[in-house]
Amino acid sequence: MKSAELRQKYLKFFEDKGHKIIPSASLVPPENVELAGTQRVMFTTAGMHPLVPYLLGTPHPKGSRLVNIQRCLRTDDIDDVGDNVHNTFFEMLGNWSLGDYWKEEAISWSFDFLINHLKLDAKRIYVSVFAGDSDAPFDEESYNIWLKLGVEKDHIYKYGKKDNWWGPIGQTGPCGPDTEMFYDLKGGSLSGSDPAKDPAKDSNRFVEIWNDVFMQYDKKVISHKLKVKSVGGLGTEDFEYVPLKQRNVDTGMGLERMLLVLQDAPSIYETDVFLPAAKLIEDISGAFSQKSARIVADHLRAAVFLISDGVTPSNVERGYVLRRLIRRAIRHANLLEIKQDFLEKIAKTFIEIYGGFYPNLVEFSDSIVDNLKAEEQKFKSALTRGLSSFQKLKGEISGKSAFDLYQNFGFPIELTLELAKEQKKKVDTEGFEKELKKHQELSRQSGEKTKGGLAVQSDQAAKLHTATHLLHQALRDVLGKHVHQTGSHITDERLRFDFAHSDKMTDAQIKEVEKIVNQKIKEKIPLTKKLMTQTEADKIGAIGLFREKYQERVSIYLIGDYSAEYCGGPHASSTDKLGEFNIIKEESAGSGIRRIYAKIGTNN
Repeated sequence: MKSAELRQKYLKFFEDKGHKIIPSASLVPPENVELAGTQRVMFTTAGMHPLVPYLLGTPHPKGSRLVNIQRCLRTDDIDDVGDNVHNTFFEMLGNWSLGDYWKEEAISWSFDFLINHLKLDAKRIYVSVFAGDSDAPFDEESYNIWLKLGVEKDHIYKYGKKDNWWGPIGQTGPCGPDTEMFYDLKGGSLSGSDPAKDPAKDSNRFVEIWNDVFMQYDKKVISHKLKVKSVGGLGTEDFEYVPLKQRNVDTGMGLERMLLVLQDAPSIYETDVFLPAAKLIEDISGAFSQKSARIVADHLRAAVFLISDGVTPSNVERGYVLRRLIRRAIRHANLLEIKQDFLEKIAKTFIEIYGGFYPNLVEFSDSIVDNLKAEEQKFKSALTRGLSSFQKLKGEISGKSAFDLYQNFGFPIELTLELAKEQKKKVDTEGFEKELKKHQELSRQSGEKTKGGLAVQSDQAAKLHTATHLLHQALRDVLGKHVHQTGSHITDERLRFDFAHSDKMTDAQIKEVEKIVNQKIKEKIPLTKKLMTQTEADKIGAIGLFREKYQERVSIYLIGDYSAEYCGGPHASSTDKLGEFNIIKEESAGSGIRRIYAKIGTNN
């Protein structure tokens, strides 16, 4: 069974059971998730992540039964990438009950789908349940449901919180036991001389394929401790687990691991979502290494999806993670003795593999390729010189030496650590952090983040903010639909607008953008604000930096029928309030990002 069929079967199965299909959220978490009282994370790390506000009690606009296929990214297992089952980017098939059905339905449906729809061998399925501890009892209900479904007792394992408990996110909040499903890749008995102990400890024989989480408790500070200002210093004895009023079900099936089982593949890299790219890497390698080839494939697949979601390589936050993935892939390509420029070929292969299900990959294909090619050109020559410099270092790597590799050759500290580990050397990471902090303090630029991206709140700033809407749409008209905003900064004197585009704008293009904006200003178009559903906003083609996938109603500012944009900042009442618009400078703001400075009205 191929990936497209698995996705279709899964969605159809749960749709037939009353679930509404919701779209995959961006790898960049929507703002309503970060405001839901959870710990901030840079990426969407699980299928449930975009649904946190609704798991905490906010009604979901599509109801209490949901299903989707969510793209996710985790880098905590990056050192394991290259084995048979670990990825950075992955797809999670998930179904949810928001205070609706409970364990009987969730477990029965999981088993039904595995046995009757995917045709897995029931005798090769092993499961685990929560064993119980001083906080919460043994999950006898799940245990008995599995027995009722015909799973043998010796196929049911009991684990503690480490393996069979989810949450909470942070110190307090919803949490509960889970039941995991494993598939025996070899089959046969576990008795006698078989070295396998249990499914959780033998990853060569067993692969975890599904996890049903039952959020039935609220972890709270015990009442007599409520006066404490912070829970950070409390011990386990200071918390209690109280039954939740709204019990939720959150399930997750890893698509790649399930494909490994369905396609009887030796690893996820031999399944249809990887095989064409893996074959290409092998063909262009001069000295093939399975682990390095897998790292290249995994990291570049992740990079393709990150760039399609608006992340660009940089030295901070999400951009740094993306740069680290790309540069680690280039380093392992160097080990494979890939001499040619190769990122474009592999990126296009992944776009072809996934474009049918994720059309934004096709839409932003030029931006994806341009960003990767720019990073490749920037780092390939530096890599050779940096490796030569690294080889000259004797003994332990000092913080200063590690920082010099970062500053002079673009080596992320993780790359230096990896190189040092291969040569059994240590790196002074604390010293590196001190050098980095010193450098950042010397080069720090002040910037104030306020509502709508405005550094000031005045009538003139509101007019300039309105001008960014016209500019955004005009750039898309002139340069193409791949253009999207990546940032802005506005003062009383001028606007600064950053956008995704690889090439320097020509004088003719700049003049054409100015002409379009000034024409719209002359037309005296009134601005209107409308609250609408996400679906309605998508239908009218609304664009913008912050698209909140699962918010029930979104704020859209319209400039006639010319511009529709997600926004919350202050605006002028009509375009004629702006005065003449002039672009005063266009420059690079990083790899794949251009920056425009412009003025309006009396400030020209």
